[in-house]
Amino acid sequence: MGLAVWALIAYIGVIVVWSVVVKRGIGEAMIVGFVVVCAFGGPQFLEMVSVGLQAAFDQEIVFAALAFTFIGFLLASTGVIDRQVDILNSLLGRLRGGAGYVATVGSALFGAVAHSGSANAATMGSVAIPWMKRSNWPPHVAATVVAGNAGNGTVIPPSASFFILIGTATVAPFVVLDELLLAMFAAAGWCVLWRLIVIFVFVRRHKIGRVDAADILTFGRSFRSGWTSLLVFLGILIPVLVTLGPSGEAIGGVIGADAMEAISLIVWMPVLLLIFAVVLGWRRLPRGGRAWYAFVAKTAPRYRDIGATLVFAFAGGAVLTELGLADQLSAVLNGLNASPVVMSIIVAVMVVLVAGPLSSTATIATIGGIGFSVLMVSGVDPILAACVVLVAASTEGASPPGASAIYIATGIAQVNPVKTFVPLVVWYVLPILAIAALIGPGWLPVPH
Repeated sequence: MGLAVWALIAYIGVIVVWSVVVKRGIGEAMIVGFVVVCAFGGPQFLEMVSVGLQAAFDQEIVFAALAFTFIGFLLASTGVIDRQVDILNSLLGRLRGGAGYVATVGSALFGAVAHSGSANAATMGSVAIPWMKRSNWPPHVAATVVAGNAGNGTVIPPSASFFILIGTATVAPFVVLDELLLAMFAAAGWCVLWRLIVIFVFVRRHKIGRVDAADILTFGRSFRSGWTSLLVFLGILIPVLVTLGPSGEAIGGVIGADAMEAISLIVWMPVLLLIFAVVLGWRRLPRGGRAWYAFVAKTAPRYRDIGATLVFAFAGGAVLTELGLADQLSAVLNGLNASPVVMSIIVAVMVVLVAGPLSSTATIATIGGIGFSVLMVSGVDPILAACVVLVAASTEGASPPGASAIYIATGIAQVNPVKTFVPLVVWYVLPILAIAALIGPGWLPVPH
């Protein structure tokens, strides 16, 4: 194996040890990992630092991810998510174990606008776990469901991971944005369907009944009081319609190709989502300077870890690329000369292993392009290859022991995180890995 492959192994190992064994924050672990990777440059250490940081600060995705973090906090704090959950509850709450179904569908809806596994677990967990416990879900199972659903925040497009992958130099020439967008919605649909099947199994295994009828609003009442909360999804729909498909082509014909190219989905989606979130939650926003300071200060810990993770994930990925990781790892994997089926499994497993200690964004920034290239060489369609990588990376929320969503969910449920480790691997990590592997050879239908 080449130097860059050993650098990748050291990078992952240091991050795991620093965050899991030393028990320091993931942001700090990413910084230490970055320094270790740069050290593999030897006399070019400072040059590697410069290359990595410059690549990181050139990324629009850093702005988008931080914006999505604040949007998720805003939607939860102003009650917009609560109103959406009330609507879901009126539709699904009367089923046996209805709280679990609502938690799963709600995490998908929230994931479609916030695109963060940690934010998904924190937001849906604070609403769903107390409700699930009241309806006789065992606390550790409720925490398992919420942590297992956290991947909805990254698999449903257009997430930060989605934009990182299509912006990668090895991916961009082969993938058309609107084609991958459609394909990933289908791939995400398979993941959500599996999560609903898990709820069905859990309900029967743990003999969970229906929610008390007194706790469920009628659909008419919940919809009348909460329909405006659904308008937040216009923040995604409008940019997509403006830039993609027949409507995008029509608008491009009016304003010109140069103007269309200047419209960045990764910038305008969080901007519009933020506008809708502020408008919909206006009545519950703070009033006055001190109240706003306290409100924004509550998000500071999230920015500390997410900001550092994003910046140094990009920086570490850039240094690994500079060291020649793409060519070296591709040589190792291509040397296996495996079929599309076998290679889809190998790449999915590799991505899942990396996604355990890292976030999905860090995983895609580090090895997403490599996995994509290897799959293409083995004969996998480019759109399906991108789906394999993105679906496998979405396991980061449920991969013990390093996934932050696990500790968020178990903290809310007040249970020992270790009790969720085996169920998460069995019911979420391995099945999502299987979905990714089956998409590659086309055994699970995904449009491409």
